[in-house]
Amino acid sequence: MKAIIVDDEERARDVLGSLLTRFCTGVEVIASCENLMTAVEAIKIHQPDVVFLDIEMPQYAGYEIVDFFDEINPTAIGFEIVFTTAYEQYAIKAFEVAAIDYLLKPIDIERLRMSVDRINSKHNNKLQTTQFEVLKTQLESNEIQQIVVTDKGNQVVVQVNDIIAFEANESYTTVHTVQKSMLVSKNLKHFEAIFESSQQFIRTHKSWLINPLFIEQYCKAEAQIKLRNNIIAKLSRYKKNEFEEFVALK
Repeated sequence: MKAIIVDDEERARDVLGSLLTRFCTGVEVIASCENLMTAVEAIKIHQPDVVFLDIEMPQYAGYEIVDFFDEINPTAIGFEIVFTTAYEQYAIKAFEVAAIDYLLKPIDIERLRMSVDRINSKHNNKLQTTQFEVLKTQLESNEIQQIVVTDKGNQVVVQVNDIIAFEANESYTTVHTVQKSMLVSKNLKHFEAIFESSQQFIRTHKSWLINPLFIEQYCKAEAQIKLRNNIIAKLSRYKKNEFEEFVALK
């Protein structure tokens, strides 16, 4: 696997290169770049399998590589990108929302191995421009407007305002949208963590996270909430008072 490292700090490039050499057999670092423009040229020349890309650099941020897609390949990008970042908390949520792989500095060896293994398992995947647009929007905004989910092997950008509810299904989650329902390989806690600081969704049950905008009817006796598209969400007795107070304020 051919790899390019992009980071404005020489020490960071050296450390990551050393970790890849020592702990990720089969990965060859073919170029090390200090900025995005140099990286674009290196990508054109070397055609790597993976680019480890720092998110915060002078002149151009790492996610702005999407603006140079046409210079690299006008149809599709034939390599994976793993962002490296010192960001924590909110910015990390942006990567989760966009379903983009990242490594948090200082880089954990096991996390690095997991990223390399993931790339090996989907070596022929094409990079989705939409993921970068979602990431860019999320990093520049305080409100989550879109999320990326995998539906039947394909990555789909979903408008948050179109999501009716998230329903737990063991270790998976059914994402109910206005258009359709999708079973995705993330648990409900993943989505609850993404929206924990917003008022976009409320937890009504251990298995349900709902969008209050789509509430059509509340059946107190049955402890059920009817949502759009005839979706029936459960209401836990532990969430009953909180939910009724919320509804009363609307």
